[in-house]
Amino acid sequence: MESGGTETGAAAPAHSGTGRTRRAGGADRTGGAAAGSGRAAGSGRTGPSGGTEPSGGTAGSHGPGEPDRAREPGGAAAAPPRRDGGGATRERLLTAARELFAERGYERATVRDIAARAGVNQALLFRHFGSKRALFGEAVAHSGLEQLRTTPPDRLVEAVLAGLLAPQPDPEGHGDGAGRSLETLLRSVGAQDEVSAAITALGADYARVLATLSDTEDRALRADLALAWLLGIGLMRVVIRKRPLAEADPAEVERLVTATLAHLLEGPHT
Repeated sequence: MESGGTETGAAAPAHSGTGRTRRAGGADRTGGAAAGSGRAAGSGRTGPSGGTEPSGGTAGSHGPGEPDRAREPGGAAAAPPRRDGGGATRERLLTAARELFAERGYERATVRDIAARAGVNQALLFRHFGSKRALFGEAVAHSGLEQLRTTPPDRLVEAVLAGLLAPQPDPEGHGDGAGRSLETLLRSVGAQDEVSAAITALGADYARVLATLSDTEDRALRADLALAWLLGIGLMRVVIRKRPLAEADPAEVERLVTATLAHLLEGPHT
C-alpha cells in the first residue's frame, strides 16, 4: 500500500467475510452473514432481489491465479499473474526488485511496480516477503552472494569499492538509483530490522572470503578490519558526505585503499 511515495510493510488485510444487507431506499449498512444462510463467509452480498452478487475486491488484493491485474502508475495493465511454483514466483520478484531498486532507488521502487514487472499480484509479494523492507534486504543479500560467487577473492576489494565509489545522489536525493539504494543500505547498519539482518549475514560471508587472502593466524581479524574499513568508507562518502572523501576521484581512492588493504590482508605480522 502506498501513501505519499512510501509503502506499508504488511499486506492489506484479508476480506472480513461480512456481507452487506441492502436497506429500503438504497442505503447500505454493514452486517454479519445471516445465520443458517448456508453461504460461505465473504462469498457475496445480498442483492435487491434476494440473490447474491459477487463481492468486489480491490485490485491487487486477490490470491495467485485470480483474473484481475495490478496496474502500473501510467494505467497500463501488468502481465496477468502466472501459475507456477512458489519458488519461481519468489525468484521473479527478487529479480524485479533488484532491477528496480538499482534503477530508481529504494523509495521510488514501489511494491506495485515490482509486482507488475514480475508479472504477479501484489498480494504474492507480501505473501513471500512480508514487507518491502524485507524484500529489499533479501534482494541485497542475493546480489551480494552473486558477487561473491562470480568474483575471484583477490578482486573482491576492487569490486566492493566500485559499488561504494559509484556516482552518489546529491543532498536533495537526485542521482543514480543504485546510489540511493546503497545509501538506504548503509543507513540500515545497526538497525533492528530485516535489512540489518541481511547486512550482518552477508558481512560474515564477505569476511570469510577476505580471510582466504591471508595465511596469518589472525586472518579472521584482518578480514573483519578490512570489511569494517570498506563499510566506513561507504558511510563517510555516501551517508555523511564528508569532504574531501565525498568528492574524491574514485580512481585515487581505489588506489590508496587497495594498496593498504593488500598489506593488511597479505602482509606479515608486525
